[in-house]
Amino acid sequence: MRDSSNDDGLHATIHPDGSAVLVIDETPREIPTTHAEDARREIVRMTAQIARQLDAPIRVIVTEPDGEWPLVVDGDEHVEYDAPADAPRPAAGGSYGSAPQRPAAPAATRSGSEQPLTRPATPASTGEPTRPVEVISPAPAASSPSAGGSGAAEPAAPAGRVTPREFEDRRAQRETFLTTDQDDQREEPATRGFRGTMTRMGLRMAPGADERAERADQMAVAQHWPGPRTIAVVNGKGGSGKTPTTILVGAVFARFGGAGVLAWDNNQTRGTLGWRTEQGPHEGTLHDMLEASDHLLSTDAQAADVANFVHHQRQDRFDVLRSQPIALASEQRVTADDVDRIHAVAARYYRLIVMDSGNDESDPLWRRMIDHTDQLVVATTTRDEHAEAGALLLDALADRDERSAQLAANAVTVVSQADQKAPASEVRRVVDGYRKLTRDVVQIPFDPAMIDGHLHYSALRPQTQRAWLAAAAAIARGFAGGS
Repeated sequence: MRDSSNDDGLHATIHPDGSAVLVIDETPREIPTTHAEDARREIVRMTAQIARQLDAPIRVIVTEPDGEWPLVVDGDEHVEYDAPADAPRPAAGGSYGSAPQRPAAPAATRSGSEQPLTRPATPASTGEPTRPVEVISPAPAASSPSAGGSGAAEPAAPAGRVTPREFEDRRAQRETFLTTDQDDQREEPATRGFRGTMTRMGLRMAPGADERAERADQMAVAQHWPGPRTIAVVNGKGGSGKTPTTILVGAVFARFGGAGVLAWDNNQTRGTLGWRTEQGPHEGTLHDMLEASDHLLSTDAQAADVANFVHHQRQDRFDVLRSQPIALASEQRVTADDVDRIHAVAARYYRLIVMDSGNDESDPLWRRMIDHTDQLVVATTTRDEHAEAGALLLDALADRDERSAQLAANAVTVVSQADQKAPASEVRRVVDGYRKLTRDVVQIPFDPAMIDGHLHYSALRPQTQRAWLAAAAAIARGFAGGS
């Protein structure tokens, strides 16, 4: 068995299923774990056991799906990253893989000047008395006429002093002490996978590509824009996933970006947004809000007054404006002018409005929603009729007017796998088809928590949560150039 001075050391492999194997003297030792983090801990424990027997640290190369990691483990299970000779080692307390830190500028030049104003003379340790500090004075400024035009020169300052004019010149040339260089932004260490395990063991490591991408999506969703933004979730076919998309997109924006998110059931024909979300301590609907719109838009209204008409989602932190699904459409008809009025109220109290739509694209209610939309979202499942209905809707918008055509061209498509047994080729066909039609496409995997009942983001599987975060981030990036 060789110690850490050898290039070979031990070799370990962590498989995608969470199991691992450690090769010792060409003999593989299986590690029957089911999670990668458990496998990493066991590899460190077994390597440390050998290090104790040899009374020397042991080098082990760990290979797993996201990379290869050369480590040195001692008998106390302390782990260090054993960087190759041509790679930078992580600095103490720093992050491996991050940009190297620039050395601090000498104190005398941090303000941007070439020379210090005073140069201290460091006494040599000879026992001689310390000499006074020598003051280096700038050369006297050339005389110039005074403001009154008399031509009188500014009196020279006594030795070792600075004239007001010289001080003003220095102020004009001063550089800021505040650092705005992007290289100085501090990155949080990894929390996932092998890198996260090493961080928890005391070796601070930078996040991998997947974790960085997730953080970027979270930052996109957390952005607040000047002025309210409106998202319309559309498809001319019922059952295509419009309501789940409305709910979970609203949940992601509220969870990562804070309060001020409203999901609005803009449907004349028995909209079901209220059935799949929590009900508040009242039965208010958009009709009640419409009746109270004069007060809600007045200067006497208070922010909390809107709570009489919306239903707060306590887990996912957004509000729902319900329609009345048990009433006939003829009994709760909403006009285009009503949509304008309700939208004015919503835009006053909320920063982000997500509108769940009906299936009738000719309805004035539906068409007026499009006029208020900043970002269009096409919701579809992998079923042929749902995918085709969404594509036909985009064609109709492209022919409607220039603004609608722009919305269609920059739409985001959310493809939900409603059928657990849908073949991968079928899912890919729909996703690839919409990539040719819209700005971005996000695939949502099948999740039993999305089938029936109230929808909650936290009840979804991790991979489903990650997909909805990606969908919301794709939508948010469409707001970047908006006003």
